[in-house]
Amino acid sequence: MMPPVGVILAGGLASRMGGGDKGLLQLGNKTLLEHVVERLAPQVTNIVLNANGDPARFLTKSMPVIADSIGGYVGPLAGVLAGLDWAANIGADSVVTVAADTPFFPRNLVSSLRLAAEDMSHPLVLAATPDVKKGKVRHPTFGLWPVSLKDDLRAALTNGVRKVVIWTDRHSDRTAVFPDETAFFNVNTPADLIRAEEML
Repeated sequence: MMPPVGVILAGGLASRMGGGDKGLLQLGNKTLLEHVVERLAPQVTNIVLNANGDPARFLTKSMPVIADSIGGYVGPLAGVLAGLDWAANIGADSVVTVAADTPFFPRNLVSSLRLAAEDMSHPLVLAATPDVKKGKVRHPTFGLWPVSLKDDLRAALTNGVRKVVIWTDRHSDRTAVFPDETAFFNVNTPADLIRAEEML
């Protein structure tokens, strides 16, 4: 399996934060997006940012910006599809997605996802953490996705599928479980940003 490329998902509306780009919020002496890039860059060969609207607001960042290919803010699957299309154009066979508002994700994210996918013909694996009641909780914006399924995903989105796990469960229910329950803590609200400062 070729090394995957990285896709940072930042295409949402950030409504609970009052709108705008959560990735550009300051956390310590860096933006959330800079924290995410710093963790992801050593794990992948290339990085692209999935964001809608005017890409010029990200031009200070040294990575391409791609918009959803399906309009209407239909959710993270549209960002995954945009990343798969981009990866196909550069000859990559898989992508790893991360969320732009989750600054503490594991530094072994990619290696763990790939290990979990070792014997799969279509390597599709989501990150998960332990949960006392459910056994584990999946984090569907953090996953390994095969370029070979991009047309299947495009058809599913066209047919109205919006929830990530509804589509992934058709092809794989495999997960890579990370022991730290706070690893995928994400900044959705001003209170979350305060907590992230404490965690930092």
